[in-house]
Amino acid sequence: MSARLFDLAGRTALVTGSSRGLGRAMAEGLAAAGAVVVLNGSDPNRLEAAAAEMRKAGHTVHAARFDVTDEAAITAAFEGLDQAGIAPDILVNNAGIQLRRPMMELATEDWRRVIEINLTSAFVIGREAARRMIPRGRGKIINIGSLTSELARATVAPYTVAKGGIKMLTKAMAAEWAEHGIQANAIGPGYMITDMNQALTDNPQFDAWVKGRTPARRWGKPAELVGTVIFLASEASDYVNGQIIYVDGGMLSVL
Repeated sequence: MSARLFDLAGRTALVTGSSRGLGRAMAEGLAAAGAVVVLNGSDPNRLEAAAAEMRKAGHTVHAARFDVTDEAAITAAFEGLDQAGIAPDILVNNAGIQLRRPMMELATEDWRRVIEINLTSAFVIGREAARRMIPRGRGKIINIGSLTSELARATVAPYTVAKGGIKMLTKAMAAEWAEHGIQANAIGPGYMITDMNQALTDNPQFDAWVKGRTPARRWGKPAELVGTVIFLASEASDYVNGQIIYVDGGMLSVL
């Protein structure tokens, strides 16, 4: 009985920004739990390579190439999935970028770009997904937040604001869509070993700070998000709504 709660057979998951990094790890985890997966990215070569590798591993995978900041492209992608009979009932809003720059040196256009990719895209894609989930009476939306959904750090102001917004967007989705059978929750990863964090992992001083600040005394691995994303995508979380679960090695729990 308990194992069936986490079984995603018969479900379809769209994961944005999933040709590499955290998105790829979560997509592979959802596929291993039985879901059909729709990968997304803006680089066609990387996207197709990721899809081919997952198919070779025995998973059923589709690819939806679109820029998460292009509303017309998002709408067209969902219409294309509709026409193909592909109905995502799980959405993971993972696409994001980082920009490290002091606010006094930050151009407004760079601020807007980070907000658009990290926050506005989650609203637009979440809205398009919900428009299809609501008539079916069920759906799972999983937004990817951050430690900066709670705490600020110098030089990453737009990212911090966007991820704080993700926490509240998740609650807003729950407030409006829970009565339609949709659960909207978020995951807040701690410091993870990814391409986006390469400059930080390569910096001896920052590496030592992360390991000293985190009770687990190490960086997280992308695969360590899989259990949480499966939980939030499955029947096991049907009465969990509007929450953000931090997968951070204990960092937020200590001074």
